[in-house]
Amino acid sequence: MRFIINLFVTGIVIALATYIVPGAHVAGFGWAIITGLVIGFVNGVFGSILRLFTFPLNWLTFGLISFIITVLMILLSDKIMGNKFEVDGFWTASLFAIVVAIIDMIINEIMTSKK
Repeated sequence: MRFIINLFVTGIVIALATYIVPGAHVAGFGWAIITGLVIGFVNGVFGSILRLFTFPLNWLTFGLISFIITVLMILLSDKIMGNKFEVDGFWTASLFAIVVAIIDMIINEIMTSKK
């Protein structure tokens, strides 16, 4: 049940972020859920490997490299999803990543404070 709730929340976060960020588009709420899954999978598999190899550089830049890897994973998800999820470029993907992180943080705070 928790997995289904997390999928729904991920869809809401992606849909809100594409509504807020100009240049980011998703085909619909169902595609927002699938986009969240694709971003999570790509970030979990490829992002983890890249973070492992760039750990010393990431440590020196106080996590900036990790943020750049996240943005690159969003761009890779854009390529995988075709025209169902589109991000116009690197700076749009950067803003999208920041907005998703902020919305996710707010929703998680609301959900944990109700427990």
